[in-house]
Amino acid sequence: MLVRLCMLVVLLGGAVMAAADAIQLKEKTSVTGKILAEKRDQVVIDLGYTVLVIPRNQIAKIAREEPAEAKPKAQPAPTPSETKADNKAEKASLYQSGPASLAERSVRELVNQLGEAVVQVRTPGGLGSGFILGEEGYLITNFHVIEGETQISVEVYHQTNGQLERKAYKQIRIIAMNKFQDLALLKIDEKDAPKFAKVPLGDSDALGVGERVFAIGSPLGLERTVTEGIVSTKTRQLQGELYLQTTAQINPGNSGGPLFNLRGEVVGVTNMKLLFGEGLGFAIPVEAVKYFLLRQRQSQQRLSLSRTAQPHPQEPRRDPG
Repeated sequence: MLVRLCMLVVLLGGAVMAAADAIQLKEKTSVTGKILAEKRDQVVIDLGYTVLVIPRNQIAKIAREEPAEAKPKAQPAPTPSETKADNKAEKASLYQSGPASLAERSVRELVNQLGEAVVQVRTPGGLGSGFILGEEGYLITNFHVIEGETQISVEVYHQTNGQLERKAYKQIRIIAMNKFQDLALLKIDEKDAPKFAKVPLGDSDALGVGERVFAIGSPLGLERTVTEGIVSTKTRQLQGELYLQTTAQINPGNSGGPLFNLRGEVVGVTNMKLLFGEGLGFAIPVEAVKYFLLRQRQSQQRLSLSRTAQPHPQEPRRDPG
């Protein structure tokens, strides 16, 4: 029996593709979408609404289509209100990526550096984990951790004089959430809160099978627990969706916590395990988190622009007499 610590993620579901790849099958039919991964015995393709794994022995031909270069259109200069809206959306939704020069380090070193940005999310119904994206207090967790809850608190470990001190913040605002991706974006709105430590997002597509990863979270309420393992596969298919499968131990309470590579970048969001097996942990790939944040930014921009574009009531027309 599968014990869910989250709902299954929809990877890039409903995305509009700039270029499409076509796979010609031996049965004289074809499938069109975006190829996510190619292996010796299978090809993984994103159809927009689901992800399909096709055995190599069923494929006759693969045709890749390059996106045509579109002629840039002249855009009007943004108004001050549009610029303000864009800046606000960017501050709320963008994330930091690690520089290419980041070198691999030991788990011990990375835990000391990153631990301050990993938080515990508490609700009356239970608890989970999360990680901070920006110093303003924006953080990611799983949707199921806060589903149906109105009282949310976040416990953060601030580093003071070389020691970590726990502080609970109770003024938490839900910025965005997606049940199907099992992701939620929260913000700590506490007055006089300090600037928060943050973690960079990495590239889950660049992970290699056998690469070492580690998770930090609060399994069973045991805060700041570290578990280490390797990537077993990057394309584990469960009910039609793809997950990162690792040997890092995952338990209830790890939900929403970060999965790191040895460069100190988040490469996944831990969210479920198998009850009847050990060393079978699963995580939402970080590329899905980036897509979730991009959609949130776009939604905020559209909302802000629609508010500023409301027409003013026209003065009554006077007929010449």
